[in-house]
Amino acid sequence: MSGQAEMMRVVVATRPGGPEVLEIEMRPRPVPAEGQILIKVEAAGVNRPDVLQRMGHYPVPPGASDALGLEVAGEVASRGANATRHALGARVMALLPGGGYADYCVVDERNALPIPAGLTAIEAAAVPETYFTVWTNVFDRGALKSGETLLVHGGTSGIGTTAITLAKAFGARVVATAGSDDKARRCEQLGADLGVNYRTEDFVTRTMAATAGRGADVILDMVGGDYVERNYAAAAMEGRIVQIAYIQGQKAAIDLRPIMQKRLIHTGSTLRPRSPTEKAVIADALRAEVWPLLEAGRCKPVIDSVFPLTEAAKAHQRIDSSAHVGKIVLTTESAISA
Repeated sequence: MSGQAEMMRVVVATRPGGPEVLEIEMRPRPVPAEGQILIKVEAAGVNRPDVLQRMGHYPVPPGASDALGLEVAGEVASRGANATRHALGARVMALLPGGGYADYCVVDERNALPIPAGLTAIEAAAVPETYFTVWTNVFDRGALKSGETLLVHGGTSGIGTTAITLAKAFGARVVATAGSDDKARRCEQLGADLGVNYRTEDFVTRTMAATAGRGADVILDMVGGDYVERNYAAAAMEGRIVQIAYIQGQKAAIDLRPIMQKRLIHTGSTLRPRSPTEKAVIADALRAEVWPLLEAGRCKPVIDSVFPLTEAAKAHQRIDSSAHVGKIVLTTESAISA
């Protein structure tokens, strides 16, 4: 034993900016603390929060790695004290507070789940961030039920494609908005009952027509701004609007009348700052409710494109372009050769 730490690659933003600020650094391989596992990363998902972090708009939670990446899939390489949930060599996917764009990462063992049978490492890496987000917001906070209607904005995003496929798997109707006719049709190909081009069509009018004037029972919104009042107009009686981002602005002037008249609930949440214990509750629910659907092939992550870790900047160019449909994934050599 030389005592010298083994080194690994990580992707960091050297300064706030565009994709060009992403660079590979060599750092010591992390050591799992009590209750943690070390994962040899095969694939890592790329998400909008990574873009916000790269631009300097998403502070890293205390104690988390400043390397980008909130979700990975790979193999358990070592375990910290009292970490017994996953065996050495087990293939897992995990939700991280940071550090996923790397050869290795550490995570609380409760925030890792076994890779469902039938999923590749690339597909598995595209699950945690979006599935955790959709489950806690659409099904927990939004309480979507079979037979109800979900309106999801940004239907071809990673969140949007996940919301469409999961909502359909649980028996809901889905209206999805997207930024072009082609993308609206892609939403329908993924299972949405109606795709709406928000640039040329009024999603309120289309949603009301598609529901015979009833409106959407649950609305998943990452737009904010002037969408807030339009969401209220598109909502059904006792509808639930769940806010997960605010691309068009965090402030909005609202008319309180529809909230009172329709008995609406407008709620929201963030995921990254939650404690490992809070995330473990979501993980357990996914294992019980969604893993059987994944293993049965009733839902599956939609993969847009795959890039090697060394081309993280190109992956970010892709997500910045908004041309993608579904998830963008980075791979290490271990995934390519697997």
